[in-house]
Amino acid sequence: MEYIIIEDEQHNAELLKSMVEKTTGQANLLAVLPTVQDSVDWLVSHSQPDVIFMDIRLADGLSFEIFRRADVQAPVIFTTAYDEYALQAFKVYGAAYLLKPIVREELEEALEKVIHTRSQLSGEDAGAILEMLKTRQKTYRNRFLLHYRETYKIIPTEEIDYICLENKIVYFVLLDGSSVAVPYTLDELEEQLDPQFFFRVNRQYILHVNSIESIHKYFGEKAKIMLKRNRDAEIIVSRIRMPQFKLWLDR
Repeated sequence: MEYIIIEDEQHNAELLKSMVEKTTGQANLLAVLPTVQDSVDWLVSHSQPDVIFMDIRLADGLSFEIFRRADVQAPVIFTTAYDEYALQAFKVYGAAYLLKPIVREELEEALEKVIHTRSQLSGEDAGAILEMLKTRQKTYRNRFLLHYRETYKIIPTEEIDYICLENKIVYFVLLDGSSVAVPYTLDELEEQLDPQFFFRVNRQYILHVNSIESIHKYFGEKAKIMLKRNRDAEIIVSRIRMPQFKLWLDR
């Protein structure tokens, strides 16, 4: 089986590659493509693979744009963090999908579905799914109710300066300098927080736009971020995340 992975997080791509190899026994990964543009360029200049694994959100936009700009004939398995509207759209149009973090048994079922049925998502179907996602307004968190010592504490999202992962524990760092551990993963918070204000710059940090003091060029086309209220933090934006980060800042 020959396949490509369309995914802007290298770590996720490597995990998926390892799981595919363990599941199929024989699989040839042809390319890992981090953006819509990279994917379009590859598809118009290569033969179609047997399977395409495609993340929904890429560094330069939604992956559905690929269907508009390239002739996608191979079966597609979408990979996504939980999004109830996306999943509803996939079910309506019979598209194969995997929820992150990907479970091996679900990967086997998805491969069985697309390889044996050779099910393909047409450009019209992809466009319809995209329209469903655009027209359904997603509600983002305004506050969190957290267990705090012997009581509960309400944390409005506007009081969150940034979010960090330390020693496998996720913390809200608040504007007053205090921090509180929260029972969520960064993946979950990334889906629940309004992307107009919050952005995940790497595997350890989600920043509020107002937490950023300055941005400096860093070697390898990366960027280093200085925070307003924590000058000791060392926050690096990866090369792959930089296009999306720039778009987020320049709204």
